[in-house]
Amino acid sequence: MSEMPRPQVFEHAQQASAHENEYDGAIGFVLTVAGASSKVVFDRATLTAANASEPSAAGQVGSQIKMRVGGAWLIANVRSLALEGSVGERIVAEIDFLGEGDEERLTGKLYNFRRGVTRYPMPGCDVFAVTDADLHQIYAAEDRASIGIGTVYPTRDVRASLYIDAMLGKHFALVGSTGTGKSTTAALILHRICELAPQGHIVMIDPHGEYAAAFAGNGALFDVSNLAMPYWLMNFEEHCEVFLTTQGAERQHDADILAKCLLAARAKNRLGQEIAKLTVDAPIPYLLSDLTNIIQNEMGKMDRAGDTAPYLRVKSKIEEIKADPRYGFMFSGMLVADTMAAFLARIFRMPGGGKPISIIDVSGVPSDITSVVVAVLARMTFDYAIWSRNEPQRPVLLVCEEAHRYIPSNADATSSVGRILSRIAKEGRKYGVSLGLVTQRPSDLAEGVLSQCGTIIAMRLNNDRDQAFVRAAMPEGARGFLDSIPALRNREGIVCGEGVAIPIRVSFDALDEAKRPASSDPLFSRLWCEVGREDQIIQRTVARWRAQGR
Repeated sequence: MSEMPRPQVFEHAQQASAHENEYDGAIGFVLTVAGASSKVVFDRATLTAANASEPSAAGQVGSQIKMRVGGAWLIANVRSLALEGSVGERIVAEIDFLGEGDEERLTGKLYNFRRGVTRYPMPGCDVFAVTDADLHQIYAAEDRASIGIGTVYPTRDVRASLYIDAMLGKHFALVGSTGTGKSTTAALILHRICELAPQGHIVMIDPHGEYAAAFAGNGALFDVSNLAMPYWLMNFEEHCEVFLTTQGAERQHDADILAKCLLAARAKNRLGQEIAKLTVDAPIPYLLSDLTNIIQNEMGKMDRAGDTAPYLRVKSKIEEIKADPRYGFMFSGMLVADTMAAFLARIFRMPGGGKPISIIDVSGVPSDITSVVVAVLARMTFDYAIWSRNEPQRPVLLVCEEAHRYIPSNADATSSVGRILSRIAKEGRKYGVSLGLVTQRPSDLAEGVLSQCGTIIAMRLNNDRDQAFVRAAMPEGARGFLDSIPALRNREGIVCGEGVAIPIRVSFDALDEAKRPASSDPLFSRLWCEVGREDQIIQRTVARWRAQGR
């Protein structure tokens, strides 16, 4: 790059007030302007002076700068830095424009900040450091409903807030490697939402039983002992996942048999008889014994001996599940009464009685039907929203921890849970269903699901594939922040999208011990020093193991 004349701005800047926190001189000038991304030139000596007097990390990667255009201040984010000049006295920075605010004529202060840029600066325009007062204006939540989640890096007093309506209205995702504080951050956000909306409706799928302790005071806790989910709430696709064991052409034959017999079993109920055109998907109660009897009767009608195998397969699988105590929370004979309205009221917290969140602990659910249980809960949420369109709206937030389990990117994405969660991601906001995805492996999520999330909270990601996946889903203006994802400390994150005014790096608030999920790592050095009563520990464990938790 050829030697450029050093504008007078640097000479003026070096004569700025030496008083602490009063530095307001220009720290550089605009070099090139190109749409979203442009370049500015900083002077090393000027930057040093600016950083000494204004604790806002002026000119650093991920920090903000401002420039005056007409009667407005333009705010930009520093994406990258490079040394230029014969003796390296200049620093060239790539920047991304974030938004603009009005300038108060008398004081020059920034106010009324908004996202997006209407006018661009001309090359040579002076560049200034963003002050703490500016940051307070930029990140002010104004009069919009918001929740405070921490402080804006690198300040200690500028609060970072999430606009709750924008975040929930267009879904959100929280991603981060194991051990970065992801579960605690999820608990923090949900606690803040519960404080803001004590009559809200939140359903959280908890695959590891971590969150029950965190929400014991302000949530309803459900596990295999008290969930009491009726099996007849499953639609036909979910019935097939539980009751069919074959693949290919045989599976299609078995499915045809199950569809015919399931419809007949639903039709035996008084509620089914009142519906003129009953479908196999309608959530009408039926007895499992009725279903097996109908299958037996259909098999008895067969004239050819070789055709009984599919009937026997389906019938034996149903009887096997019915007899297995592990499935009792869902396939118990006590769950045949019409409890659908009561079940929805319990799970959706309608009314919530000041406990707006349901924690559904599926850690005790047999692994082969865990995805079906999650599918039923997700589909009930979506179907309720669709069929209640003419009623007063009661939006529901569905939070899915370990989301990559249920919406995988591989061939298993054809499962019912993958389909319903993908559909909620695409269409849920039209009906008042918000989706919150929490995952440590965003690259394992089905393609497109992460891009449906309007707000992304990215904590440290150690895997290159995960970083690339998140980078592709984030808006262009956040690219400078994204480069710092591998360098984030625990309980820090990059937040961008609809839920914030501009992309921000946040140091999350600490949670009280009683409000934290039970997800802390074991301290090997301390625990391996403890000894004694191992025989009793093993005996109690074996007893619980054999009783399957009962």
